[in-house]
Amino acid sequence: MVNAKPITCVGLGEILWDILPDGPRVGGAPGNFTFHAMQMGLDASAVSSLGKDERGDEALRILQENGLKVHAYRSDKETGYVKATLDERGVPTYNFALDTAYDNMPFTKEFEDIAKKTQVCCFGTLAQRQENGESRKSILAFLDAMPKDSLKVFDINLRQNFYNVEVIKAGLERCNVFKCNDDELPIVCKLLGIDVLSPEDFYNQVLKGKFDIDQFIYTCGEHGSDIFYFGQHSYVPTPKVKVVDTVGAGDSFTATFIGLTVQGVDFKVAHQAAADVAAYVCTQSGAMPLLSAELKSRIQDLIAKAQA
Repeated sequence: MVNAKPITCVGLGEILWDILPDGPRVGGAPGNFTFHAMQMGLDASAVSSLGKDERGDEALRILQENGLKVHAYRSDKETGYVKATLDERGVPTYNFALDTAYDNMPFTKEFEDIAKKTQVCCFGTLAQRQENGESRKSILAFLDAMPKDSLKVFDINLRQNFYNVEVIKAGLERCNVFKCNDDELPIVCKLLGIDVLSPEDFYNQVLKGKFDIDQFIYTCGEHGSDIFYFGQHSYVPTPKVKVVDTVGAGDSFTATFIGLTVQGVDFKVAHQAAADVAAYVCTQSGAMPLLSAELKSRIQDLIAKAQA
């Protein structure tokens, strides 16, 4: 998917406030993904819904000040937020507000027009948590309106009890990249009514075998990550860093890998860069830190070499 023009990319779903021990931060997996995809050089936009409240205004202001394009329906519901507590390793536990703006995102004409031009889209399960909810219908409609040769990244991000087998299957039927972590894979297997499989067997038997999905991103926190890519495999150990918090690290990993491979970077090279970016994000507070000058220069070099 190498292209002279910047590749259009959307993070679709929740924009919310992470209420962290050291203060509030704008977050939400699709917004995090979009921010880091932008740092990879993609023409990235967040598509979501925010409340007509102070939190909504402030989220929009901060994201736009960070250079992010945001297409947000302004809802009468309150802007979403989650209270996050961190354990001694900086790993968060979440408590989400219910029935918020991002649960009630309509599929507007504006969103339909964006979908028709979107080449890469990342979506998850959280914004689809309400049964018969407006956002669940809108996300599926957005994916269905995208061009046939587009890349649809299903990063499930299972939280609390905000998922079910119908949401998982609908995402698997539409995506061509699947992302989960070592905690989520056993849950997905059980939801699909199958024995818990190894990542390799899940890729071959389920993703490729049943859903014709060729890319599988599998992360295991400090224990490394595996990527299965059109029948090939790559494993990269997690770099050892001093962790401040892990919020947004997985989203930055996915955005880096996808952002580089769609610009022609070899998947194993992109995998190592993704691990390094995610490790860097763990050394920063919040989900959307700007890349260090060294990382930014390295990313630009990788893209330039791939497109030379």
